[in-house]
Amino acid sequence: PVIGLGTSSYPRADPETAKAAILEAIRAGYRHFDTAFAYGSEQDLGEAIAEALRLGLINSRDELFITTKLWASSAEKDLVVPSIKASLRNLQLEYIDMYIIHWPFKLGKEVKSMPVERDLVQPLDLKSVWEAMVECKKLGLARGIGVSNFTCSMLEELLSFAEIPPAVNQLEMNPAWQLKKLRDFCKAKGI
Repeated sequence: PVIGLGTSSYPRADPETAKAAILEAIRAGYRHFDTAFAYGSEQDLGEAIAEALRLGLINSRDELFITTKLWASSAEKDLVVPSIKASLRNLQLEYIDMYIIHWPFKLGKEVKSMPVERDLVQPLDLKSVWEAMVECKKLGLARGIGVSNFTCSMLEELLSFAEIPPAVNQLEMNPAWQLKKLRDFCKAKGI
């Protein structure tokens, strides 16, 4: 879908408000919903999707495009598959349409709020984490895999070994922040 609803808010919306907003978005025709483990909104989104199905606002889960993200505290090869499975439980779904590495770094421990202390930020073992992301796709847990907040050089590194290239590089853009060089790079590489 061309337009989607992001479910991150600060301060975090209470679950009933979040569910009501998501249901209203579905009524208005939204079909793409973006969440993340770090947003704390996966469960709210899952409950809203279940309610939308019960109410007949959508006929099947397949009408929706759901994006969620691997949190930086879980950016280790052995934690990726368990993390997507936890997100799937939260969302009450069998698969995610787009699973994204949230940040191009690893956090040394579970972090509940931002900003974090500098010494907690560690290099990401991109090769092993990406291999686990590919495994998520091969297992049918994610239909697409991608990254977020990656630079051109980070994407070059990833493309140098990726069996499956990232489908997306999710980034903030606005009228004052256009990222033309990065957008051109992604377009040239099919991202």
